[in-house]
Amino acid sequence: MIAEEPVRAAPGSIRTEPESPLVDVMGGSARHEIRVHQHGFVALVDVMPRLVPEGKTADAAIVQAARVSYGQGTKRVNEDRGLVRYLMRHRHTTPFEMVEFKFHMSMPIFVARQWIRHRTANVNEYSGRYSIIPDHFWMPSADEVRQQSATNRQGGEEPIGDASTAEAFVAYLERAVSLYPEYEQLLERGVSRELARVGLPINAYTQWYWKCDLHNILHFLELRMDAHAQREIREYAEAMYALMEPIVPVAMEAFRDYRLEGVTLTRLEVDALRARLRGELGVLGTSNSREREEWDEKRTRLGLD
Repeated sequence: MIAEEPVRAAPGSIRTEPESPLVDVMGGSARHEIRVHQHGFVALVDVMPRLVPEGKTADAAIVQAARVSYGQGTKRVNEDRGLVRYLMRHRHTTPFEMVEFKFHMSMPIFVARQWIRHRTANVNEYSGRYSIIPDHFWMPSADEVRQQSATNRQGGEEPIGDASTAEAFVAYLERAVSLYPEYEQLLERGVSRELARVGLPINAYTQWYWKCDLHNILHFLELRMDAHAQREIREYAEAMYALMEPIVPVAMEAFRDYRLEGVTLTRLEVDALRARLRGELGVLGTSNSREREEWDEKRTRLGLD
């Protein structure tokens, strides 16, 4: 779409745009929900913009903001998809902040504590001071118990392998969950909710409403859909992606193409790659073991090995 000349209103008059049919990007629904784990869910409850011109998606708000910002400079981008992909590719992030998503979510507390580190959203969480914590707990099967990774200090992806150790972990969680009746009894005996809750394990579920702009959600997804993220929060991030994709399909496609499944090279890695192309060994110019491991991983992704 070519940028058009602005519509000018007469002095003292109200400016109006040409009328066109508007459609609800959520199809008239108040809630789109995906279940996660035993008791969790991710529900999309609102979007801004909610109404867009017929035949368009909420990507139109990104294009609209970009063309106001760039003005005549966008004339060389002759269609909306190309503009959105250009913005994503060159990390012009402000236009993506014109789209917002509001979610209602339920997750284990240990997932929520990782999630809340992303401080760019508006959050209102279920309060264990005002309300009783529900009898919902995240419980893996023995097959889902993972061993600590030798390379990823934050977690692991491979099964533990030892059946007795896996069963011991499940039994450990079951003992922690077994304290819930005591929590209820202490409430009945008059202990305040704000104190009684502190003995509950962090695999108990919490809920919140979480609203954020698209730019910052994409940053969250880039980190939490990564293979190094903990599997449990990764499954929530994947559910968010699935709910958002029909709303801003062009932006999500560009995000996957240029960021989520792309490879970013450092200066040292570019130097090593150039050396390899010259037929040299192409050793990374640093003694830092973590950087070398990352370069090994990127080489594998690029098919250089």
